[in-house]
Amino acid sequence: MNILSPSILAANFWELGENIRAVEKAGGTYLHIDVMDGLFVPSISFGMPVIQSIRPNTELFLDVHLMINQPERYVKEFAACGADLVNFHIEATEDVKGTIELIRSTGKKVGITIKPGTAVKELEPYLELVDMVLIMTVEPGFGGQKLIPECLDKVTELRKLALEKGLDLDIEVDGGITIDNVKAAIEAGANVIVAGSAVFKNDIGANVSKFLEEMQ
Repeated sequence: MNILSPSILAANFWELGENIRAVEKAGGTYLHIDVMDGLFVPSISFGMPVIQSIRPNTELFLDVHLMINQPERYVKEFAACGADLVNFHIEATEDVKGTIELIRSTGKKVGITIKPGTAVKELEPYLELVDMVLIMTVEPGFGGQKLIPECLDKVTELRKLALEKGLDLDIEVDGGITIDNVKAAIEAGANVIVAGSAVFKNDIGANVSKFLEEMQ
């Protein structure tokens, strides 16, 4: 099943609740939440209080993407404040397996992520242990970048590897996804699509509807 996961990094925070309701009303089921620490990536975004504010007010699946150093420090806190899936970068920790196990121990779904410069082979030891792999299609840390086309080749490589291993793996792409290239991402093998400004700019409901139609 193909899933749209709109990134609230591009939302209007003055009207965040209304923006999220517009996603729900248009048939969205996921919400992507980018947590940045200013260290692993240059930008700083938001953390637990925002998720705590969102959680009681929506049934959307909260897809939390940790772009922070040593994510294992905060796994339990993000699980407790309402994340449904905790996704972390394998480049950000020296204990990938331990972090996966820690997330799993909270009862949440587990995701791992790689940046554009990290090879798919680095994921292979962990594929049986996770629910989702996120392939970044831009350098993490800033919204509004253009998709790096070569990253879709990594999606195809990962999907092939998952099929060879008999894994029903969600493959997510994040960065520069628009209505014009989303089909290419799906054809490459992705089934979870993160879109930020392409969803939250102008008519949110109409944008969500267009994405969902294009992704079928």
